[in-house]
Amino acid sequence: MTLKTLFSSIAAVTAVSAIPFAALAQQPMPVPMPVQQGPQVAQPPVAPAMPVAEPAPLPLPLWDVGAAQELLGFIRNIGAEGLSPTDYAPQALSDALASGDPMRMSEAANASFTKVASDLALGHVRGKDRVDWHIKDPDLADNRIDKLLRWSLHTRQVAETLNGLMPKHPQYSSLKRALEVTPKTETAKINRIRLNMDRWRWLPQDLGERYIIVNVPAYTAALVENGDTISRHYAVAGAIKTPTPQLSVTATGVIINPWWEIPSSIAGEVRGKAGYVAVKDDNGKVIRWRQPPGPSNALGKMKFVMPNAKAIYLHDTNAKSRFNARVRAFSHGCIRTKDIDDLATILLSEGSTEWTGEKVQQTLASGKTVEAKFPQPLPVYIVYMSSAATVEGKIIDYSDVYKRDVPAIAALGSSSKATAKVASR
Repeated sequence: MTLKTLFSSIAAVTAVSAIPFAALAQQPMPVPMPVQQGPQVAQPPVAPAMPVAEPAPLPLPLWDVGAAQELLGFIRNIGAEGLSPTDYAPQALSDALASGDPMRMSEAANASFTKVASDLALGHVRGKDRVDWHIKDPDLADNRIDKLLRWSLHTRQVAETLNGLMPKHPQYSSLKRALEVTPKTETAKINRIRLNMDRWRWLPQDLGERYIIVNVPAYTAALVENGDTISRHYAVAGAIKTPTPQLSVTATGVIINPWWEIPSSIAGEVRGKAGYVAVKDDNGKVIRWRQPPGPSNALGKMKFVMPNAKAIYLHDTNAKSRFNARVRAFSHGCIRTKDIDDLATILLSEGSTEWTGEKVQQTLASGKTVEAKFPQPLPVYIVYMSSAATVEGKIIDYSDVYKRDVPAIAALGSSSKATAKVASR
């Protein structure tokens, strides 16, 4: 069961009780009848309106022994997900169960469930330890953990509810298989697998039916549709001194034969050089620099329109030899994408659109700057996965070019307790 399916079920149940109120709200207001005016009579003063009280919080969810034991069993086996059972207070829950005190058991179970659900849906590593992470994950917005908790107790499906929070991307399952078959003595390998499993948890569970995902350490950009990779492209990412951030944006189209608006951070590198145009204010002061379309343009012949605060986007390049390098961290942060016109043509020509492959090539050859919109905008995820896995569980490691693994692995915690049971199978 996915998050979308689960929350649809919860909404369907809770919506039933709201129907009378919704129906009442739609009734027309009565129109007052005219009143015959008579002598004015002094009215008593109106008492001030009483403040409306906040709704009382829902009572503490109460657990029975069977549900609490199911949660405890789930926690003890959570090492299979690359997480450490000790982070979810199994001993406190076990002691509460042994005490026979229903309130103590419920308090312990509620605390453990909340922590487990949060880490499965949003990831264990948080904040600055993710290093330059700017992707919002809405999976547990609007107090959803409390709704999930109550739903799991109502349906008596604690483990199934928690399993529904895990990433559904095939790569997560492959990494999980790799963790299972890796000998527990290979600590460094285990840590990288656990970290990259957690990175998948940092992302929204539902990435969309169609999206572009850029993996910086792998130097690739891929178009994915309904779980299948439709088109994969070599990419060049930001240099070590200008690293590419991890973010999600919406791509709405492309600009063919673009001007390059020089970022202020590197304006000094091009100031006064041939081939760059100064943009001046009314007083003749230079406020920025631009590079016109042409064979020397750093954006090449095409750039994606994907507005974001970091000014990061996919684009072509005039330095195509960079795609042949093994390590491709050369840009100022943007993603140079090989054969980007092929990728754009796929997105432009879908559905009823004037942008056929032939028209794209004709416009490129014209040298004119033209914006072409996609019939359907799509999300673009720029991520940093330093390890991938095959279906069989074989690991493919990429260079940790920005050294982001070390702080994240430290925040994830020791691998020994997390994987001892899994790796020894």
